[in-house]
Amino acid sequence: MSPTFTVRRATPEDESGVSELLLASYPGLMRTVYDQAILEAALPLITRANPALLSAGTYYLAVDENGFAVGCGGWSRERPGSSEVTLELAHIRHFATRPEWLGRGIGRQLYRRCEEDARSSGVRRFECQASLNAEGFYAALGFRSVGRIEVRIGPGPMLPSVLMERTI
Repeated sequence: MSPTFTVRRATPEDESGVSELLLASYPGLMRTVYDQAILEAALPLITRANPALLSAGTYYLAVDENGFAVGCGGWSRERPGSSEVTLELAHIRHFATRPEWLGRGIGRQLYRRCEEDARSSGVRRFECQASLNAEGFYAALGFRSVGRIEVRIGPGPMLPSVLMERTI
C-alpha cells in the first residue's frame, strides 16, 4: 500500500521543514534545465522557506502519516518580489514535492487547496512564474504559457522562467 498524505495549512513553525523540503526537491529537478552558474546563484535563495508565505495563511504542506513534510505550495495576493496587488488575481508560490513522492498527486492536491481557498476569497485568476522544469506540471493543471520571462533572484543572474496563467 502506498503511503498516504494530508494537506494542512503551514505555520511559521514549519520554516525549517519547508526549507529542508525545498532543498531536497529543487536541485535535482532544476539541474535538468538550468546551467550550473545559475543554480549556484539561485539555489541558496530559493531553497529557503519564505517567512511571509508561512505566516500568510495561504501556504500549505502535504504531510505523511508521521507529520513529515512531503510537499508544499501556496498562493499570495501580492506579486512575487513586490507588494503589488491586482483585483481578482493571485499568484501561485513556492511549490515543491520530495523526489521520492513525485507522481502521487501531491502537487495537484496542494493546487486544489489553493484554488478552493483563493476562489472563496474572491480570486478569479492565478498567475505563476514557473521554473522551466515546472512548466509541464502547471500546464497539466490547466495553466497556459503567456511567455518566457527572466526572474530576479537576489543579486545573481536572472532565472529564465515561464509566466503562466489560469482562470479559476
